[in-house]
Amino acid sequence: MTETTMPVPVPGGTLDVRVGGLNGPALVFVHYWGGSADTWSGVIDRLPPGQATVRFDQRGWGTSRALPGPYHLDRLADDLARVVDACVPGPFVLVGHSMGGKASQLVAARGPAGLAGLVLVAPAPPRPPATVTEEYRQGLSHAYDSPETVRHALDRVLTATPLPAAVRATAVRDSLASGAEARQEWPLHGIAQDITHAVRGIEVPVTLLAAEKDVVEPPRVLRECLLPHIPHALMTTVPAVGHLLPVEAPGAVATAVGDFLTLLRH
Repeated sequence: MTETTMPVPVPGGTLDVRVGGLNGPALVFVHYWGGSADTWSGVIDRLPPGQATVRFDQRGWGTSRALPGPYHLDRLADDLARVVDACVPGPFVLVGHSMGGKASQLVAARGPAGLAGLVLVAPAPPRPPATVTEEYRQGLSHAYDSPETVRHALDRVLTATPLPAAVRATAVRDSLASGAEARQEWPLHGIAQDITHAVRGIEVPVTLLAAEKDVVEPPRVLRECLLPHIPHALMTTVPAVGHLLPVEAPGAVATAVGDFLTLLRH
């Protein structure tokens, strides 16, 4: 897909946003903690030709690494809202993965004009499960300290199937492409932030993709910690894969997104 880059002003600088296609609603992709706009390449490659897409590196990561903090969840949501305002002239769907899914929930709860729906891909739930203890968060904050720890996280925690070599190399690169403050904000604070008061205001259709072998946000956790707060969300479980659904099963994600768009059009 041919994309153009749009600089979007945000506090402290600009986000370089990649925009492609003309056929709406536009899909606005929001990556996980440790990911980048490239996390979505396999999904976008499998969408119908001409589908409108928007993707970017979140504040503190990749090409947005130099943007100053704070890097907390509300700032990420503010950035996302600015991207939508600048790059999406008509209806749009937010597609958020993990941390990006939690930021997308916050934006959806604000009820922005043009929001047609929300696709949550192995999202962090609005209320953290009891397993997200202080000890767990401190350990998680060191997952991307070095190439070795990143590879361990990818192979032992984040995925349940081997990634193609090029995809794995991109994931390693992305996980290392942040400053210390941005890298630690999510595990130490964002993952534990309770946003249930906000998400109850989400009124648009929501589809939820869980991964059968996800040990980060297992289907059980999403049933217990997300569905009670967004009860109209429709949950589907993708078999045999782990937390990195967009890179482990890009075809399944693209199909689910396409089915969701079809549902919205009818």
